[in-house]
Amino acid sequence: MLRVRRKVRLETERLTLRPPIHSDFRQWAALRQESAAFLQPWEPTWAADHLTRKSFTNRVYWAQRSISNGTAVPLFLIRRSDKSVLGAITLDHIRRGPAQAGTTGYWIGQAYARQGYMREAIEAVVHYAFNTLDLSRIEAGCLPENTPSRGLLETCGYKYEGVAQAYLQINGRWRNHVLYANLRHDRRGRTDVG
Repeated sequence: MLRVRRKVRLETERLTLRPPIHSDFRQWAALRQESAAFLQPWEPTWAADHLTRKSFTNRVYWAQRSISNGTAVPLFLIRRSDKSVLGAITLDHIRRGPAQAGTTGYWIGQAYARQGYMREAIEAVVHYAFNTLDLSRIEAGCLPENTPSRGLLETCGYKYEGVAQAYLQINGRWRNHVLYANLRHDRRGRTDVG
């Protein structure tokens, strides 16, 4: 099977979304370290080597393989004005065939939260997923008490679908998640018949 190396680079009003590269390590590690208390309540427990160069190198290679294989699109949010790494968004678990679906996950450094950056990133990834990758459904989940994330998903066109019990291990505990989905041709809530 011939694999085509796909380049992914998305532009928004203020951001460039692109896969991680080796030279991002210092900015990424510093941002994750500075934002640890802000991020850890919402994420799986960090491995002991989470912030090491070796772990980051593995992340870069995983991103390259995932894009090449068409299974995920891991992207860093780079602010164009100063080339700062602000966070990351991944379109993961891409399923083809009858599903044509994927799952979004994201994080942003504490200093950049609630400034509209992640909204720009999610909207760009949703557009890319529907129009370039030809996906039909994009899913996302978050902890029920993560009100900012729930509001962000709803602002970006995701609609609440239910609760998944013990969905992911977050900060060392199995946690329920509220599930959302964004559909390319969303007819939910319409009352016109036709």
